[in-house]
Amino acid sequence: MKPENIEAIHRSFEIQAPNFESKAVNFTKEEYLDYTLSCVAPTGRDTILEVAAGTCACGRSFAPLVQSVVCLDATPAMLQIGKQEAEKNHLNNMVFVKGYAEELPFLNDSFSIVFSRLAFHHFTNPDIAFSEMVRVLKPGGKLVMIDMEAADKELREKEDEIETLRDPSHVKNRSKNEMLEWYACHGLQIKQCETTQIQQRLNSWLALTGTPEPIQNEIKKRMKADLAGTEKTGFSPYMENGQICFNQRWVFVEGLK
Repeated sequence: MKPENIEAIHRSFEIQAPNFESKAVNFTKEEYLDYTLSCVAPTGRDTILEVAAGTCACGRSFAPLVQSVVCLDATPAMLQIGKQEAEKNHLNNMVFVKGYAEELPFLNDSFSIVFSRLAFHHFTNPDIAFSEMVRVLKPGGKLVMIDMEAADKELREKEDEIETLRDPSHVKNRSKNEMLEWYACHGLQIKQCETTQIQQRLNSWLALTGTPEPIQNEIKKRMKADLAGTEKTGFSPYMENGQICFNQRWVFVEGLK
């Protein structure tokens, strides 16, 4: 099942791919990857599927600790970066697959850990994608999802509007309760649920997506209005060292099948 916004996804992530590993603009956040590994606690027997893997930063972090990692993404340019980085680091237990989260090309009960990070806000059919992740997860396996938590209800539309201006492949941020509801609907037992504040610098955030300058200027105008207290954006921006910054709330959820 091809996502409705697949062309927007391809355009956006083909732009992002060359700089996705850059320390200046990337979302790998090494400290958070280390935290994720400690939470999931994979073993040498685990077989992992990373869904909408991008450049496979998480999959590459897991690879030295597990039996095998399959990274699936819809954009070949992103997978190619991940494959190159894996080869540089001699990670020989990784497989890279072009495919869609909404139609995973794997048998039922195939993986002991199924993982997705910062992807669900791009999905037009998140219920189907989540169901597919549950389908390919082995009984007793771990389903791990990390995504940005939506702003408070009254500001969600404004937040999503700015997100979509920056990156047209963005669809919608979800609340923590909405994320937990996916787990509940499939009878998954919640093992962990944590929220972490992740700082973003506005200029770096806009640079990652190659957002056109007129749109960058519009977003900066809105952020400055929020800073001045005239109109809220849902981002709660603040100044640090002369730069506009804001904190994303990354929700980590782990459930057992």
